[in-house]
Amino acid sequence: MQRNTLIISDRSLKKDKNINTKYTDAGIDELIKNFLDYLRFEVLLSKNTLSSYSRDLKKFKFFLAKNNIKNCLEISHEQILIFLESLYKNLKESSISRILSSLRTFYKFLVREEMVKRNPFSQIKNPKKPQKIVEILNEEEVKNFLESIPYSKEFEVRDRAMFELLYSSGLRVSELVNLKLCDVDFDENLIRFIGKGNKERITPIGKISISFLKKYLKDARNIIKKRCSNDYIFLNKSGGKISRQGFWKILKKYAKRINLGKNLYPHIFRHSFATHMLKRGADLRTVQELLGHSDISTTEIYTNLDKRYIKNIYFKYHPREKKINE
Repeated sequence: MQRNTLIISDRSLKKDKNINTKYTDAGIDELIKNFLDYLRFEVLLSKNTLSSYSRDLKKFKFFLAKNNIKNCLEISHEQILIFLESLYKNLKESSISRILSSLRTFYKFLVREEMVKRNPFSQIKNPKKPQKIVEILNEEEVKNFLESIPYSKEFEVRDRAMFELLYSSGLRVSELVNLKLCDVDFDENLIRFIGKGNKERITPIGKISISFLKKYLKDARNIIKKRCSNDYIFLNKSGGKISRQGFWKILKKYAKRINLGKNLYPHIFRHSFATHMLKRGADLRTVQELLGHSDISTTEIYTNLDKRYIKNIYFKYHPREKKINE
């Protein structure tokens, strides 16, 4: 009977003490199946997450077969480097990071099951994420945009209240459109709601924003509401909750009208809020809390934006640099 091509020889076992002889007959398909069963029944991961692990491990399996690597239990550091090189040729950094994470977990499972004594991917670092270039509006541009929205008609009042609140409190659009009447404390000028990650957020509302919100609720919302009965603050033409797509269309309308020369997208107001707060002296922890970031490293991107702003101001207004630039 012909032995499985993935079975390693007794001779190689003597050479590599990292491999447990008990598992030499386990092929890559069996190992992956056992691993996915462990994730499904013991870790209780979702179907989508399991599919992601499965896709990543198939890429690894394909690499092993293509390079005639007979057993994944004895993969060398050099072979891992070749695998990484193949990934960098075809995939983005985010995809490579995900695959490496999957393989670390896979080999961690193999260590746990005493199939190998060490995790060969434990010292392999993920590629550095390229820093995102976040475009923001400066304070004057925000002011010009907000003041370009008229508020003589009910839908204009709604729009002005939405954008004022978005910038005033640094909300995500998904948070804005899901706000309910009970989420606003008008006595304390606060919003209390469930944000991203199902976490409760409490954020203040500025005086200008609260005044437009009150005007909208008093003069416009009941007119827009019509026969629909719901507790959402911002309503569409049918009286139902305004959608994210509906918000995007409204933004494009006003962006076209004012033409600031920048790509206006919903999140730009949140980015601008954070950057302007830091520029004016707010500490990073406070801004992190206001934005609802679980990790402060997510908030730190705005400190880099603020430094860039300071640098631009320096070269624009310093008397010696100004002469050189002119």
